[in-house]
Amino acid sequence: MFTQFKYWEPYISPFDPCPPMRIKSYSTPPQLYIPFQPKGLPQFKPMEALYRGTLWPALFSPYPDPKKRGDQDE
Repeated sequence: MFTQFKYWEPYISPFDPCPPMRIKSYSTPPQLYIPFQPKGLPQFKPMEALYRGTLWPALFSPYPDPKKRGDQDE
């Protein structure tokens, strides 16, 4: 399967004036991994779909807190 979250370790210069972020991350939208809508895709109930912003759970992608998704500040 795929993961919507990608991580990398950026170059950290010894001359950076600010404390470095050792691990950075970004998210990719789920529609990149679904080229077309397959038949019989599960659906949220109407009120939950309105709350989540999509009818299909496979296309749901929340914006998580960077601290919860693994970013670290030092």
